[in-house]
Amino acid sequence: MHIELTSEEYAFRQDVLDFLERHLTNAVRRASRLSTGVFVDPPWASEWHRALYEKGWITYAWPKEYGGCGWSSVQRYIYESEAARSRAPAVSPMGVNLVGPVICEFGSDWQKEFYLPRIRSGEDYWCQGFSEPGAGSDLSSLKTRAVRDGDDYVVSGDKIWTTHAHFANMMFALVRTSQEEKQQNGISFLLIDMSSRGVTVKPIITIAGDHEVNQVFLDDVRVPVRNLVGDEGKGWAYAKYLLEFERGGGAPSTRCRVALEGYKTILRNEPGDIPGRQLIHEKDIQLRLGQLEAQVIALETLDMRQVSRRQAGARPGTTASIVKTLGSELLQAIEKASLDAMGSRGLPALKLQGPDFLVAPEAPVPEHGWAVAGRHLNGLAATIFGGASEIQREIIAKELT
Repeated sequence: MHIELTSEEYAFRQDVLDFLERHLTNAVRRASRLSTGVFVDPPWASEWHRALYEKGWITYAWPKEYGGCGWSSVQRYIYESEAARSRAPAVSPMGVNLVGPVICEFGSDWQKEFYLPRIRSGEDYWCQGFSEPGAGSDLSSLKTRAVRDGDDYVVSGDKIWTTHAHFANMMFALVRTSQEEKQQNGISFLLIDMSSRGVTVKPIITIAGDHEVNQVFLDDVRVPVRNLVGDEGKGWAYAKYLLEFERGGGAPSTRCRVALEGYKTILRNEPGDIPGRQLIHEKDIQLRLGQLEAQVIALETLDMRQVSRRQAGARPGTTASIVKTLGSELLQAIEKASLDAMGSRGLPALKLQGPDFLVAPEAPVPEHGWAVAGRHLNGLAATIFGGASEIQREIIAKELT
């Protein structure tokens, strides 16, 4: 499937390219290229957030009355694709792409007036409090309780795999406000200040050595009732709305295309079996590359269908689960191929801790190989977070039967 751009859309694309050229610094591009986590750490991501905010593009997907740009689905795809190709870091999505749209759709007037400007400016940095030690893919079994006490809820429980909780000053969380026969009916959606007494963040170091995720303990945390989004007990519906954006947002085929170009860079620079010949000339490598290329093209076609659905005013729906599943599995396959190509030369370049991850590893590894091992190891979680592939397939099957 191919979308033929109009003259106005070509002009818009050029505006995007000009903006990226002027405001996306080499330092930010490099941080994005070498980061092994899902999101680039501050300060690089914050620098890019500020540039988009000053341009008025940071919340381009929001309704126009709340600061959105009024872009068509094609314009959104153009921006997301060109930004990914240019190695722009993904802005921290928990505020802009997840809780922001929920507040726009279901939040109170006070929440819209107070929180939306702070999300746009980056003053508030959000994390997502959904998963728990006993409630991951089976999210409706969550145990964190919120008991009404006057003008507050008293929240107790813990959340896990909480990305960037160590940077965040706000969390949006699913909590159980009542015990219903059907688990989903007793869940509510709360906005929690991370500086509140009783909030403790404990780091979780990933298999690649990164500190990106955390466990968050909530011990009798008092949360004002005005921070309840929508109606009590309707949090499950709001979470489903949010997860459509988490699973179907962005341009997953472009992320796979960028990863594939990184794989090609490795193949062009790593030695093959015959002295003087690079890996890209090996027949088995060419076969693997061709298979991955075909899958990326197929995913690009599916992305085009997503664009068409958005253009017609449809929500992502089940197609979001299809895109999420295929995109995450394909990205894992490309990252695995990249690690296979680097072999043991990529292992000493496992990500260093903290802000030093841009420092060259001690072993003489070329820069194109620095992030390969860490990206592959962290990428193993891609088919779990945002909804495990098994759960996504159940959602798809239910829709099709």
